[in-house]
Amino acid sequence: MTKPLRLGIAGLGTVGVGVVKIVQQQADLLALRAGRAVEITAVTARSKGKNRDVDLSGYVWEDDAVAVATRDDVDVFVELIGGDEGPAKDATEAALKAGKDVVTANKAMLAIHGQALAELAEDKARVIRYEAAVAGGIPVVKALTEGLAGNEITRVMGVMNGSCNYILTRMQDAGLSYEAVFDEANQLGFLEADPELDVGGIDAGHKLAILSSIAFGTQVDFGSVALEGIGSVTIEDINRAADMGYKIKLLGVAQMTGRGLEQRMSPCLVPERSPLGQLQGGTNMVVLEGDSVDQIVLRGPGAGEGPTASAVMGDVMDIARGTRGCVFGQPAKGLRKARAAQGSVAAPYYLRLQLVDKPGALAKVATALGDAGISIDRMRQYDHDDAAAPVLIVTHKTTRSSLDEAITAFAKTGVVTGNPVAIRIEAV
Repeated sequence: MTKPLRLGIAGLGTVGVGVVKIVQQQADLLALRAGRAVEITAVTARSKGKNRDVDLSGYVWEDDAVAVATRDDVDVFVELIGGDEGPAKDATEAALKAGKDVVTANKAMLAIHGQALAELAEDKARVIRYEAAVAGGIPVVKALTEGLAGNEITRVMGVMNGSCNYILTRMQDAGLSYEAVFDEANQLGFLEADPELDVGGIDAGHKLAILSSIAFGTQVDFGSVALEGIGSVTIEDINRAADMGYKIKLLGVAQMTGRGLEQRMSPCLVPERSPLGQLQGGTNMVVLEGDSVDQIVLRGPGAGEGPTASAVMGDVMDIARGTRGCVFGQPAKGLRKARAAQGSVAAPYYLRLQLVDKPGALAKVATALGDAGISIDRMRQYDHDDAAAPVLIVTHKTTRSSLDEAITAFAKTGVVTGNPVAIRIEAV
């Protein structure tokens, strides 16, 4: 008889409890699909006495994650602690050294230490699976490593943080300010304990760095992801963008250019009728572009007990069936360190300016743009008071460096008040 696959789980928060529920409630189905039973033998978490509404009495309780990771009766260590350092990393390394496979939902650990962990895993002939670390229930890692393995990937793009998408769509639907919706999201428990991980683009940036490594055969390099959060997006920007047929999204984009690998996580305008433009609430969407398939769109829940636990169990099932593979789709020691590139891909930009209401103001702005090599596609002027006139400009394609040159020149014209707002318009 085939031996059962034995799991040791570290971390019994929302996702960990979800995994326990699936193993308990779907035992027969899992055994049929894997060709062997899947069982839990040991668990650990910060507090043993906490009520988790799930029966843990049949499992050995260990006081620390390393103890779970190194038990003789654990085949797969399931790391659901989180954090890029400390117990999660220590236990993952211990599991690999002890000859265990690892399933994790820890995007921060992989984004920062992924290369070293991948080399360790492959040296020990072990696997690290991490579908749950990127876009929750969406099987995007498997899509890149398996379904699209015959493609040269040209661009990876997506909305990878449901909390930010909730905030931006709620602002537009309710006509509320960023501050009001931020407080609402925080009270509803949609944001991390440190909200900057969400609204600052850090959480989504971790995910983008992981996908970039798979897509382009490079070492994970979170440090080269250009990050800009959504804190500066105003309801005015959302409304003005809508007037022109766009939605604002916190969008991650990675593509290989002639200057190197460009990775950015920033607010962007996307056409309102595009799949990304129609994405509402806390849903995630990842767009993959390859030379043979053109464009693939994956949409689904990016967080929560069920979707994330589902992704964890998908990885467990692959291991149970004997499916192996390199951590990032290619041998870790063969992954190249990409040259980082920023601002090299040209795009149109949305500009919002406050102009002093006097003759010649627009001409001075147009001259500053022209001197930077930027041409105007369209322009709108809205109702204004006696002091300043709000003006929106959509440029033709330009680089961010040229745009920054123009914005610096605006300050010298004497006709622009306040700080101009510039948001990239991404072709989707």
